[in-house]
Amino acid sequence: MSGDNKKRKKIQQTHTQKRQGRRSYKEDLEIAQLEQQIKDGAPPRGSNPLAAPERQDAGASTSYAGARTFDDLPMSQYTKDGLKKAKYVTLTAIQRAALPHALCGRDILGAAKTGSGKTLAFLIPLVEKLYRLKWTRLDGLGALVLTPTRELAVQIFEQLQKVGHFHDLSAGLLIGGKNVQEEVLRVSAMNILVCTPGRLLQHMDETPGFDTSSLQLLVLDEADRILDMGFAATMDAIVANLPRERQTMLFSATQTKSVRDLARLSLTQPEYLAVHAEAAAPTPVKLQQAYMVVELGQKMDVLWSFIKSHLKAKTIVFLSTCKQVRFVFEAFRKLRPGVPLRCLHGGMKQPKRTGVFYEFCNAQAMVLIATDIAARGLDFPTVDWVVQADCPEDAATYIHRVGRTARYLSSGRALLLLLPSERDAMLAALTEAKVPLTQIKPNPAKQQSVSPALQALLSKDQELKDFAQKALVSYLRSVFLQPRKDVFNVSALPAGDLAASLGLASVPRLRFLRRGRKGGEEVVEVAGKEALQEEEEEEEEEEVEDGKEEEEDAGGGRSEKKRRRLNDSPAAAGGFRGVDGGGKVEEEEEEDDFLVVKKRDVFSEPLGVRQKGEGEGEGYAVKS
Repeated sequence: MSGDNKKRKKIQQTHTQKRQGRRSYKEDLEIAQLEQQIKDGAPPRGSNPLAAPERQDAGASTSYAGARTFDDLPMSQYTKDGLKKAKYVTLTAIQRAALPHALCGRDILGAAKTGSGKTLAFLIPLVEKLYRLKWTRLDGLGALVLTPTRELAVQIFEQLQKVGHFHDLSAGLLIGGKNVQEEVLRVSAMNILVCTPGRLLQHMDETPGFDTSSLQLLVLDEADRILDMGFAATMDAIVANLPRERQTMLFSATQTKSVRDLARLSLTQPEYLAVHAEAAAPTPVKLQQAYMVVELGQKMDVLWSFIKSHLKAKTIVFLSTCKQVRFVFEAFRKLRPGVPLRCLHGGMKQPKRTGVFYEFCNAQAMVLIATDIAARGLDFPTVDWVVQADCPEDAATYIHRVGRTARYLSSGRALLLLLPSERDAMLAALTEAKVPLTQIKPNPAKQQSVSPALQALLSKDQELKDFAQKALVSYLRSVFLQPRKDVFNVSALPAGDLAASLGLASVPRLRFLRRGRKGGEEVVEVAGKEALQEEEEEEEEEEVEDGKEEEEDAGGGRSEKKRRRLNDSPAAAGGFRGVDGGGKVEEEEEEDDFLVVKKRDVFSEPLGVRQKGEGEGEGYAVKS
């Protein structure tokens, strides 16, 4: 027998042993050593490993709390080899804080800035726990990872494949938009599942033989979003099907400390590890943040001018509703700004969403117009700008949105557009959250009016006109549904100006708003939720007739109930069509000075104000 055949036969025998629940002597010896190392070097409860001194000599101390590299931690050689293959060497702050406690089997509440490496902080303990328990494919479901959006689930699953590359564990991805019957055939044989809540609950209710009674570890990524009111009923039903004796880990950039939430999950003496709690700001250090006060009727002009002034940048534009995303994408695509455009929202079919996600990741210059479905957890490489064209519902949403840029050690820039009625209350909320913002104004020389072009488009394209009308209604409805009335006051919004900015000649019918005149002035009054509900029911009937696809089972953005109300008809959704939205990027360098205020007075500017730009040449200044 040749050497290659002997080697192949030995590998086959090893895999057969693992499938039958037997481990090799080498693996059993390693597991015994790991258990002893973890027991001897466990950090005290309540301690922060970040404060532990760095290990100078691995043999001098049994404690691994001061570990700085993955090799310093008591982990299996399989995991270390997978990390090396993926070129992960040095621990980030959240990994240094969480891994020593998590490897001991303790419950974790982990909070860290976006892009700080939270995913590995829970995937490594997950894989290691099952390895030390000698888990096999015959033992059933051992670990469960829940995420609020499909794209984030896909991203976590890819990282899991890297960490567990050399382990003999089965893993599955359960998200909406995929063939349920194919999942039914395989889900019961999975050791690890990465899921969105809706699809997991569907299998718990409908799939015969799907058993979670042996679960050892539960992970909630973006835990504050999963535990909010939009997912309350789903999460309660899921937790009711899980064993109480398990390790639980919660991670997010804006972590929950709600006693009710923690009681629901049956956490036992959780270690709260907020590695950036004492930081000057909850946003990335290298993120430059600014806001601009814009009238509602000028917002489309400002957005168009910004895109035209940043043709070589990679930008994410956040809007409130799916219908807005669909209209802005389709309209700007037809106007061909000179940079590729893509859109991402919950009304798109899953293959299309996945294609947009990967295409934007690989792009050098592109504009992604998205709802808050893209705001959490997604690791888009080298994003230059995050533009929040619509006001976020709270400070936490703002933090997650801007976290799509300036990931880990990279730099980035963010711009928030605020209406005059939103400015004071939202700025107060962001100041309370310690978010540093600088006010700027657009450069008049760079402003371009897009409304006449939109009006011309809508006069020739009835479908686009319908999109514009639905976008206007959905935006005003989203403002109406917001609980914070000090920020979101729908009666203060000039609907006529908004309609004109979208290219509409008149305001569509809004049943939840009544318009009248008092003392010669137009007055807007809220008609009530009954009128809103009646309007929504009619719209839902139209969308069902058009073949409306099932909405994202764990959508992003507003709370889940609001997302269901605000979602589009996917039958009419533009989505990704493989169109470049204007073809190639212009060859010549643009003088990018879109964001300035008045005249620059270098003698009166405070210290720390950014000078003439790095690469693109924006001028920033504080409003006088």
